[in-house]
Amino acid sequence: MFVFRGVLAITAIALATIGVWLVFPFWIVQLLWARGEARSRLIARMDKIIIWWTRANRRMIKTLRLIDADIVWHVDEPLSAQKWYLVVCNHQSWTDILLLQTLLWGHIPPLKFFTKAQLIWIPFIGIAMYLLGFPYVKRVTRDQIKAKPELRHADRDYVLKACEGFKNHPTSILNFVEGTRNTEAKRQRQGSEYKHLLRPKTGGIGYVIQGMGPALDSLIDVTIVYPDAIPTFWEFLQGKCRRVTLEVRQHPIPADHFASDSTMQKTAVAQWIKSIWQAKDARLTELKETLGSSTDETPSMRSNRGSI
Repeated sequence: MFVFRGVLAITAIALATIGVWLVFPFWIVQLLWARGEARSRLIARMDKIIIWWTRANRRMIKTLRLIDADIVWHVDEPLSAQKWYLVVCNHQSWTDILLLQTLLWGHIPPLKFFTKAQLIWIPFIGIAMYLLGFPYVKRVTRDQIKAKPELRHADRDYVLKACEGFKNHPTSILNFVEGTRNTEAKRQRQGSEYKHLLRPKTGGIGYVIQGMGPALDSLIDVTIVYPDAIPTFWEFLQGKCRRVTLEVRQHPIPADHFASDSTMQKTAVAQWIKSIWQAKDARLTELKETLGSSTDETPSMRSNRGSI
């Protein structure tokens, strides 16, 4: 039963992706000829492809009854698909991305995020993400900076350039500030002071805030909890992850975070995100106790926990 459901889910995602690719030639031809304001409007309309793909995946999740999602909103004002947001979230599984995209759609603009430059070579997916406005970032190592000092600010320049594209139309910029999927082993290696989280990497967020400026309406902080156990993506597609809870909080971005002084801005953003992370860690403790979560690790989940 689980494997059959997983095959159906993968098939549905594949068909949705193929559908996206069928319309790409139409958009690409227009992009080659469009200039100026016409090109800007066309790029904005291309978000409809993301929305179509997201809607198809949401329908698949609902039809196959893959998961029971509980979303709790803590927002000071109504969210809007016509504003710009910076979205942060704890990261535990590739499942996080699909859930965030499908569950937040309709409340805020489609999510876009920075990805590793190597991923552009993934057949079909890589070029599709590029054309849809998902920026690729090529990380610069210390050795590369040592050899070429002019690369010292390359990461910042990549982000600032991407932000110019984000300004074209309302966008939600997703940043997993932990930098990688969180596990107990990684927390121990890092010596993290958090019980449930890795230390946040705030440099990228600072660059986004600097690049977007006051165009950003607010920061949306999402906390994801898998009460039973953290699933792999394949386990999620099989329907083995029965529950997930998302808490969504809205934070206004302090004015000093837009400061032109890079040192002051960097310090202010780091302290701000650290305070959000401390509150998130405490809240995760409460949620895990309330919801009955017993582990932070990905389970084998091979035992039958009941069919739908």
